[in-house]
Amino acid sequence: MPELPEVETVMRGLDGRLTGRTIARAVLHRPDLRWPIPPAFAATLTGAKVLGFRRRGKYIFMRLSGGMSALIHLGMSGRMIIDAPFALHEHLTIETNDGGRIGFVDPRRFGALDLVATDTEDTHRLVAGLGPEPLGNEFNAPMLLAALAGRASPIKVALLDQSLVAGIGNIYASEALFRSGISPKRQAGNLGAKRVDRLVPAIKATLTEAIAAGGSSLRDYVQPSGELGYFQHAWRVYGREREACEHCPGPPACHGIRKIVQTGRASFYCPKTQG
Repeated sequence: MPELPEVETVMRGLDGRLTGRTIARAVLHRPDLRWPIPPAFAATLTGAKVLGFRRRGKYIFMRLSGGMSALIHLGMSGRMIIDAPFALHEHLTIETNDGGRIGFVDPRRFGALDLVATDTEDTHRLVAGLGPEPLGNEFNAPMLLAALAGRASPIKVALLDQSLVAGIGNIYASEALFRSGISPKRQAGNLGAKRVDRLVPAIKATLTEAIAAGGSSLRDYVQPSGELGYFQHAWRVYGREREACEHCPGPPACHGIRKIVQTGRASFYCPKTQG
């Protein structure tokens, strides 16, 4: 599933191509994705001017004239294509007054499209329970330390809880924990202030660098331009089982990066340097 850096990259691509344009025509090619799409979705978009975009966690809001926003969720395999021919599994087509064309492609149909009044975006059922944005000022060490208090789950599992912090997914949780020297197995409630002080800036740095690289291309994800993301080339532990990390020589001197499974998700870490 695209995580925060990928969704931010997609949003920026859409912003650059759609903001300020009028939607000449919007066409839905099916009535549902993961959930039913509002019957008025295409009609609401058609004729509206795109005023801007906002990301909340892994969700995108496209703000329209008339006081409505279109919610876009990429799901597991969704992607947006810009000025490209009609694609297989394209479920939404947007045509602009200047001849532009945007398509929402989702082979597995785990994505979502919905409508919400712009001034009530934060009350939408999909985002109402989200925690703070990890790149915002409200996400800081005192806040995270308080939120983790009493949690018995491993810290890696806690970071994937979207009610704790919005948008962090499996890849970036593993990468941030490695940067901060914290084991993904450590109990979240026992992290302590010093580790939290290292973890928060590690999360922010990891996400910021990933956004600058256009996200990580894994399986279906590409940028709206069709380019791949490049942050997968900067992964320090994710997907690198049994390899050396940047601090250790790797086999045979040590066991190298280890892979474990936590609540059905793969975690990668260095047992020697993450405690």
